[in-house]
Amino acid sequence: MFPTTQPLRGKTALVTGVSRRRGIGFAVASEFARLGADVFLHHYRPHDTRLPWGGDDLDAVRDGLQSALATGARFGDVSADLRDAASVPLVIEAAQGLTGRLDILVCNHAQSGDDGSILDMTAERLDAFWATNTRSTILLTREFAALHARSDGPGSRPGERVERRGPFAEPTGRVFWMTSGQIHGAMRGEVAYAASKAALAGVTKTVAAELLDLGIILNTIDPGPVNTGYLDPETTDRPLAEIEAWMRATPFGRYGEPADPARLIGWLATPAGAWVVGQVLSTDGGLGLG
Repeated sequence: MFPTTQPLRGKTALVTGVSRRRGIGFAVASEFARLGADVFLHHYRPHDTRLPWGGDDLDAVRDGLQSALATGARFGDVSADLRDAASVPLVIEAAQGLTGRLDILVCNHAQSGDDGSILDMTAERLDAFWATNTRSTILLTREFAALHARSDGPGSRPGERVERRGPFAEPTGRVFWMTSGQIHGAMRGEVAYAASKAALAGVTKTVAAELLDLGIILNTIDPGPVNTGYLDPETTDRPLAEIEAWMRATPFGRYGEPADPARLIGWLATPAGAWVVGQVLSTDGGLGLG
């Protein structure tokens, strides 16, 4: 019997967008490793190298995750540009190939930078954020769901339910999407990013209802303002004086840390979190209340 401190032992998790040790994806993957899971990473380092905070050493990322794994747990990774829809099934296939199963999907990847105000919007800019943040997340979820669905039935038409396979003794899978602070207020200068993330928050209940017929639980996480390097003075892409003054005035006086949303996602992935379904959850230390 596995230790109770490893409730994800025997489960395989895919976390996308894990190319930096300071990122939320790395923290989530590390939390899954701590909880006993086999962990598979997706990364796309070229996205980071063009941003002010730069790329990380992927070998160091791999070493960090492997050192966190439980005894006997397995690790794998793949690089892919998820703007290319053809890469999506290949990533899912590679992750499933690690152990022959795939139980958890965390769509953590996102495009950052090259955003702007409403006056800066172009079709190309909007399409880039949509393809990266929204379309690929939905397509990854579709491929994940197909692993848990019957393949011999007809496709459903608009308004038709996915064939329900329950009741289930336990969830057959977990999916996590990531949204952002647009659910709490304005995100000036980030119109394309906010639009792409708002779409995920807005369709959460629809997709969660369909996945639940397959026994899969979907929740969407708003991690709040987590400093993954973009709020460091030497690597920021925005003016910090006003942000830092506001942060010092908050009850806890700090930005979020990657471990904050990672702990929530880790708990939701365990049997203890199985009764939370189809929610958009914020883990922001109460900052959204200000």
